[in-house]
Amino acid sequence: MITAGILSFLQEVIANHVAGVPFQTSKYSPPLERALAAAKVNGRAIKMALYGSLISAPLNHVLVGTLQKMFAGKTGTKDRVLQLLAGNLFVAPIQATVYLASMAVINGATSIDSIKAFVAKGMMPMLKILWVSSPTATIFAQTLLPHELWVPFFNVVSLSVGTFFSVKVKRTQLASARKAKKPQTKDDKEL
Repeated sequence: MITAGILSFLQEVIANHVAGVPFQTSKYSPPLERALAAAKVNGRAIKMALYGSLISAPLNHVLVGTLQKMFAGKTGTKDRVLQLLAGNLFVAPIQATVYLASMAVINGATSIDSIKAFVAKGMMPMLKILWVSSPTATIFAQTLLPHELWVPFFNVVSLSVGTFFSVKVKRTQLASARKAKKPQTKDDKEL
């Protein structure tokens, strides 16, 4: 649980850096606040750490544990394919729904309707990413890695995929904010 919290925190901080999220503080801000802003650490990063520790880790533990129990001792090609399908058809949508609903709340959604809208908008893009990355990583691990390295490997994959998705969302939000602030031209006003 601690690892998931740390990785979720790092995912948010790295995404802030890569996406170029601006952090502004006044010269009168306390030194700690200025240092955190320079490191691109904000309240959202702390909330992400809590999400990783208290929601994501326990949920993934139950979902993946159940999937592994269902396929325990089954190592044939057919069983591996069925396990990948079960993961993509049952586990991934649950993980994506919980992640997106949590992100909606962290981003300030206050009504059930706004949370549902956020989940609906992000579900397919997220599932597409999961449906490509999860089987690829699983096949890679099953084929090339000793079992002891699976947990660290999947942690790195999860950090990478999560950071990619966060950067994509942040860049879209920044572009929307810039577009909203852009002064209108005479032609725009006439439309």
